[in-house]
Amino acid sequence: MHRRTLIALSLSLTLTFAPLAPALAASPQPAKGEHGMVVTAQHLASEVGVEVLKKGGNAVDAAVAVGYALAVVFPNAGNLGGGGFMTIRFKDGRSTFLDFRERA
Repeated sequence: MHRRTLIALSLSLTLTFAPLAPALAASPQPAKGEHGMVVTAQHLASEVGVEVLKKGGNAVDAAVAVGYALAVVFPNAGNLGGGGFMTIRFKDGRSTFLDFRERA
């Protein structure tokens, strides 16, 4: 009886999580930019960030666009309602730190 239960459980877990495999698979080709780099857990979101950089946007613009893209194509990565930290270095050498953690 225990063997049948184990087999049934294994089969049900496989059928439940198998459709997620394509979303979790690595990108077949990395997205590339000439003067910047964008790395995410999902290649479509990376491509969005690269396009923002190609059109003259800065790293913050690309990060915001990637956040929106990930909310659509890979919602398990988190969402815009979450918080985080960011260090920004400007062209003139100045830098600043943002703490945008969520609050209860």
